[in-house]
Parts: sequence; C-alpha cells; structure tokens
Amino acid sequence: MRYLASGFWIVAGIMHFVVPRQYESIVPSSLGKWRKEIVQVSGVAEIAGGLLILPEGTRRAGRWWSLATLAAVYPANIEMALKPERYPTIPQAALWARLPLQLVFGWLTWRGTE
Repeated sequence: MRYLASGFWIVAGIMHFVVPRQYESIVPSSLGKWRKEIVQVSGVAEIAGGLLILPEGTRRAGRWWSLATLAAVYPANIEMALKPERYPTIPQAALWARLPLQLVFGWLTWRGTE
C-alpha cells in the first residue's frame, strides 16, 4: 500500500506539469489571479508528499502532508460540483462523484502510511 500511495501522489503531482491547463481550469474563481502558481505549488506539494511516504522516517510526515494537500485542493472539487457550467464536457454526476472520491484518496494515503 505504501508504494501505491506514494505512486499515486507522485504521478498526480507530475500531471500538474504535464497538463497544467486542465488543473488551472479547476482552480476556484476567487483564486483565478494565481492559477498557474497554485497549480505548480500543488503539483510540487503532491510530489513531495509521495516522496515523504517512502522512507519510514518521514512516512508519518508524508501522511499528514498529503492529507493536508487533499484538504487544500478540496475547494476546487466543491466549485466544480457547484458550477457545472464551467465544465460542459464532464457529466454533472462525475463532478459530484469527485467529492467522496477524495475520501478514497485519503483512505489510500492513510493505509499506505501505517
């Protein structure tokens, strides 16, 4: 589970740099002025969390870092669900499904850092 959790976070973070516009499009409107910077910082945060999960000595810090990252990006998921008109190519049900899916990512992170 540790490698799965770590891999999830590292790949998720890398994707912020591979397809930044996709991530920039989900930054809440109120933070729109800093879209690019927010995407870059959150990508680095996710990669760092994934790397922290690997060594036993930093695993606990990696757990809390990654869970905090999930909490920090949760407003983007809420905004997506509440403003589906901004995402016409994504089914509205999928936008709402993202909300509880974050709990699955949290569980994966917790289990992978025990």
